[in-house]
Amino acid sequence: PHTGRLALYLLGLQATCPPASPHRSLVTWLKYYLEEDWTGSRRQGHPITSYYQYGLGVLALCVHRKRVREEVVRRLLTAQHHGRFGHGGNTVDTEAVVALAFTCLEQRRLVGTGLAAELRLAAREASRNMAKAQGTDGIIGNIYSTPWALQVFLATGTCQTEPAFGQAMAALLENLDAFGTAATMAQVLPVLHGRSYLDIASVHCGEEPDTLTPLDMESLPEVPGNKTVQLVVECPLPWCYDLRLYDRLVPVPAAASFLDVLQAAAALDPRDFRFHTQDTPQGPFLTQVLGLEARQEKRNYWQILTAPNTPLQMGIADYRPQDGDTLTLRLSEW
Repeated sequence: PHTGRLALYLLGLQATCPPASPHRSLVTWLKYYLEEDWTGSRRQGHPITSYYQYGLGVLALCVHRKRVREEVVRRLLTAQHHGRFGHGGNTVDTEAVVALAFTCLEQRRLVGTGLAAELRLAAREASRNMAKAQGTDGIIGNIYSTPWALQVFLATGTCQTEPAFGQAMAALLENLDAFGTAATMAQVLPVLHGRSYLDIASVHCGEEPDTLTPLDMESLPEVPGNKTVQLVVECPLPWCYDLRLYDRLVPVPAAASFLDVLQAAAALDPRDFRFHTQDTPQGPFLTQVLGLEARQEKRNYWQILTAPNTPLQMGIADYRPQDGDTLTLRLSEW
């Protein structure tokens, strides 16, 4: 099911004030995907995609003022109560998206009184968790999850009283260059205007002037020369036959991204190094390295570290290592 991608598309579509008719069928498809997303993985008791995408689907339907079955909402409530939302920044992303969905359903009165009270409490708990997840640098989770957390503070009205809000906003403004894809820009733009995705539901389309003009994007200048990156693959889990599975210097062009480094390593050592990625709205996501797959149901993931032990805060297609850097892929549990 394309739950998350369709949900983001419908949120963006609603924000552009389209005619009512073209996207009605897409909303119906999203409701169908929500059911398929869960039915296909009923034995495991979680969505086929992820709770992040599932929460996005509920949020998009609410913004379009569409009711969802109580069972669908309770799946998210149960997952939150049992801490099933993921690891690190992913936890913040997912809990924030779900909190926005809960707040939307409660504020738009699309659920009964009893369930609305539960959703309000769950959203407040998520807001407190956002504050607890804030680092000393002001970032909540990671730089990409920070706009989601800020949207929760804005949507729940805690932005005026929560000290974490101002600190996170300051950190966001210092790191705006990290938001280079359409999906990440879409997360951060509402926050920069003091809004959340919930405000899309109350946009007065008749008052919007047609002032959008195309922006001529200049291509990045070519960076001459080459660089060399140390690529390390580690598996500290008990069932791995060795801790360090790969360790090699990889030469690449000076402007190469981390994804380019992985591709160069695969070209150099097709038998010794291989990897797979999954396309997401935020860019390619690393899912498999050396035949070892990171899977949500196994509660593991490929953690990306820059030396000595710093988690990477950018996507693999966006991050450009420096000459001599060491990059470590570590299969980790959450």
